[in-house]
Amino acid sequence: MVGGGTAPAEQPYWVYILRCRDGTLYTGMAKDVARRLDAHNRGKGAKYTRGRGPVEVVYQERCSSKPAALRRESAIKKLSRAEKLALIARRFQ
Repeated sequence: MVGGGTAPAEQPYWVYILRCRDGTLYTGMAKDVARRLDAHNRGKGAKYTRGRGPVEVVYQERCSSKPAALRRESAIKKLSRAEKLALIARRFQ
């Protein structure tokens, strides 16, 4: 690296679960959950959440890197609805 400095630390990614107005759950990932939530609520987020807003964040989990977040998002998406609700509930214990 030029100048002998250190490389900047990678900004963490977050995996999140949204509860849509119709009660369904949506799982996604982002660097900035608040900004992504705003996009979902403006109809600029995922196609799934369009028309299901407003949405609210009911779970978020920090991941150390984008690949880690992608793996975790995939794992959460494979959970049943009951398992996702249990994951959300554990957040409040």
